[in-house]
Amino acid sequence: MNEQAERPDEEIEEPLAADEIGETEAVEAEQLDEPEGEISELEQAEAKAAENWDRYLRTAAELENVRKRAARDVENAHRFALERFGRELLAVKDSLEMGLAAADNASIESLLEGSEVTLKILGTTMLQFGIEELDPAGEPFDPELHEAISMQPSDDVEPGSVTSVVQKGYSLNGRLLRPAMVVVAAE
Repeated sequence: MNEQAERPDEEIEEPLAADEIGETEAVEAEQLDEPEGEISELEQAEAKAAENWDRYLRTAAELENVRKRAARDVENAHRFALERFGRELLAVKDSLEMGLAAADNASIESLLEGSEVTLKILGTTMLQFGIEELDPAGEPFDPELHEAISMQPSDDVEPGSVTSVVQKGYSLNGRLLRPAMVVVAAE
C-alpha cells in the first residue's frame, strides 16, 4: 500500500513547477542581496560610529590631560604656597641681622629702637597675610580662643575674665593658630 494513503491527516508536498522554482530563488536572492540604499545607510552608520569613537578617544585624552594639569597645579600650589610670605619675612630677618651687626657700637636705646622697628615690620607682614594677634586682657574668658593656665582672685576685673596674658594667641583668617595663654580671675 501507498504510505500517502495511510496518513490522510498529513499534507502532501507536491513538487514545484519549473517556473515556481525560479520565483522562489529570486525572492531568496532579493532577501540576501540588500538594495543600494541600505548599503549606503550602513556605511553612513559605520562612519558615524567611527566618528563618535574618535570623539570619545579625543575627549578621554583631553580629560586625562586636564587631570594631570590639575594635579601638577595643586602640587605647585602646595610647594610654593608660602613663597610670598617667605619673601616678606626676609625683611624681618634682614632687620634682625643689621641690628646684631650694629650691636657692637650701638647704645641700648638704639638697639631697643631697632628691635621695636623689627617687631613693627613683623607685625605688618603678619597682618598683610591675615595673621591677627589675640590679646584678650580684660575680656571674658573664651575656651575656644584662650587657654587658662591658672586662676587668681582679682578686684580689677569680673570673675571669669582674663586678668593677664602670659602668651598672646594668633589666628589666620579667622581660624585659630594658637590660643592665648591667660590667667583668669577667680570668684
